[in-house]
Amino acid sequence: MSMPEQVQTIRPRRSALYMPGSNARALEKAKGLDVDVLLLDLEDAVAPDAKEMARGQVCEAVAAGGYGHRELVIRINGLKTPWGDEDLKAALAAQPAAVLLPKVECFADIKPVADYMAKQGVPENLRIWAMLETPRAILNASEIAEAAKDPHNRLDVFIIGTNDLSKESGAKILPGRAVLMPWLMTFLATARVGGADILDGVYNNFSDLEGFAAECEQGAEMGLNGKTLIHPKQLEACNTAFAPSTEDVVWAKKMIAAFERPENSDKGAVQVDGKMVERLHAEIGKRTVAIAEAIADAQI
Repeated sequence: MSMPEQVQTIRPRRSALYMPGSNARALEKAKGLDVDVLLLDLEDAVAPDAKEMARGQVCEAVAAGGYGHRELVIRINGLKTPWGDEDLKAALAAQPAAVLLPKVECFADIKPVADYMAKQGVPENLRIWAMLETPRAILNASEIAEAAKDPHNRLDVFIIGTNDLSKESGAKILPGRAVLMPWLMTFLATARVGGADILDGVYNNFSDLEGFAAECEQGAEMGLNGKTLIHPKQLEACNTAFAPSTEDVVWAKKMIAAFERPENSDKGAVQVDGKMVERLHAEIGKRTVAIAEAIADAQI
């Protein structure tokens, strides 16, 4: 029996940089950055008196294009705020890759947006991303995971909001993040059950590149897909940490090739370079190769 073909489109999301929607210069500079995702922010990074200006500026920039391979995501204000409804309408008209919903705590925070998008005939390739950043989101992790499994909800990516999680819980963010780890892994499980990608929270001290690199390595070891950033100087370490190494790709290709040999077509495990490898490891290897190829394609 041959291995099933890879059907899911792999998109690298190693680095996701927050860009204040009120900063026109930053929006223009972003077109030249080596980043996978641009999170064009209308929420936390924008003062109340600049919300409408930022909305117009961001949506105009997205509609105009010029960002190449970079995935454009607009973080809107919550629908219960004075700006949320207009943010959503303007964002959908601008046609980014996705809209990012802040402080998602349950299915009820996702359903109205998904229903509205369906009613308005918004193209299926315009997706929904969700911030997980409150204790209630932790308690409702199973409900949120089930929402991601339903194609109607267009829910592709979760982003962990560690700063808000720390604020609302009282837990301190310390090196190693030991006190946060149970919650981070809960959110990881939420994403995997729902079939979604998940991105780590920000590292606040952007001058501490050594500490930042260590946290990137930690996130990659946990199985997260990438990390959110607050400064361009964080890009290089982040892209490196969340990309498969050359050694990883070579090993993955060896495993895949071993199971593709006719004599191994019905085997559940084979030896590769003196190591016992199960078929599930080759499936993981397929994703490793796909990510590496997607990163290479984006750089052409």
